[in-house]
Amino acid sequence: MAVEPERIHPRNDPEPRKGDYVLYWMQASVRAEHNPALEHAIATANELGSRLLVCFGLMDDYPEASERHYRFLLEGLAAVDTGLARRNVKFVVRRGHPAEVAIDLAEDARAVVMDRGYLRHQRRWRDRVVERVRAPVVEVEGDVVVPVEVAADKREYAARTLRPKLHDAWDPFLRPLDTVTLDKHSRNLTVDGIDIAGVDAVLGGLDIDRSVPAVPHHFRGGTRQARARLKRFLDETLPRYDENRNQPQTDHVSYLSMYLHYGHISPVYVAHAARESGAPRSQVDAFLEELIVRRELAFNYVSFEPDYDSYSSLPGWARTTLAEHRDDPREHVYTRSQLANGETHDRYWNAAMAEMRETGYLHNYMRMYWGKKILEWTNTPEYGYRTTLALNNRYLLDGRDPNSYANVAWVFGLHDRPWQEREVFGKVRYMSASGLERKADPDAYVAKIENRIGHPID
Repeated sequence: MAVEPERIHPRNDPEPRKGDYVLYWMQASVRAEHNPALEHAIATANELGSRLLVCFGLMDDYPEASERHYRFLLEGLAAVDTGLARRNVKFVVRRGHPAEVAIDLAEDARAVVMDRGYLRHQRRWRDRVVERVRAPVVEVEGDVVVPVEVAADKREYAARTLRPKLHDAWDPFLRPLDTVTLDKHSRNLTVDGIDIAGVDAVLGGLDIDRSVPAVPHHFRGGTRQARARLKRFLDETLPRYDENRNQPQTDHVSYLSMYLHYGHISPVYVAHAARESGAPRSQVDAFLEELIVRRELAFNYVSFEPDYDSYSSLPGWARTTLAEHRDDPREHVYTRSQLANGETHDRYWNAAMAEMRETGYLHNYMRMYWGKKILEWTNTPEYGYRTTLALNNRYLLDGRDPNSYANVAWVFGLHDRPWQEREVFGKVRYMSASGLERKADPDAYVAKIENRIGHPID
């Protein structure tokens, strides 16, 4: 099917003007297939009888990004270049601030298409482009299943309030996207950029934080890698997903979160593939709960909460109860450095930190335990919040994402309810090592991580 009108948001209203091409500023949906913004841009170019130029702005100082994140991104950009070449579309990557790259290339554009970003700085970039570009600018929302404002017009309290709205809305958006052929091939456009195919050379030339190394032996970026992960998940894991997804000693997860974060795969494509997989309906439903309901609850949160990365955004009851218990004695208190190095008394937690630090991923169930213990082991809840978010964004390939901000805030009470009151946590949900042992096999999880990283965990 064609791109749904609800995904298409005109940001200004000038008439198309003379120019050499239609410009698609690709910054969020970093893929050459199943990409609504790309298909809309091709359709626009065909309608105007123009060629299409796709661009990406590569900045050296993306917030909280390190060599780990940049390598994964660059691998995805190289895959885009290959994929767009097959579609006879010119792709150019330029060093510089993303908005300024788009503004510069829009000087010769008849019209501009851009994908949607949800975080504060991403919204500012797009607003800057709208303010300074004289051509028509259209924003296309392609990295959620249900467009944010279609699902809700305000910040939702919890999954239970958003879930029925998503279920009512999602069927029309869960359909395969038509691929549009570009009428006027554009690979011959003369536009300067960097040779993105040489990932190692590009990475070596960037002025970036190299204190967190890349992890290509664990995860590589790009749509082909994402689709391989998806196929393995559908074939081997989805049929038993719900019974094993909270067992961290297994690998019964999709490993798609970082590919969704970088836009290397479409959530609609993933959801449709799951529905068509032949797996039991109960297992598919459990996966769609995570992929759509839980993920898009996070997008709702960052879209309607201006201070989504601040402790002040937590529910009033959570801040009140944590304040009442802020001076409670803590059996263990660790510095951020000790936590980052996995220097705690808890071997399960140290294994979780090692998985994050050395592979760029953390099993979903262990993320909850990991975060709850930081709340327990830091001297104030505010410092615990800042530490949890900082470590999450520093080490995880899927960090710095709407899910990061919502999940970290969940540790401190967001999208949850008051529980039985206890020291330090107040009425915020508590997790313990004994609870982990009852529900899973954390010793086997430790052994799995030791095997994966190649050394023992204390």
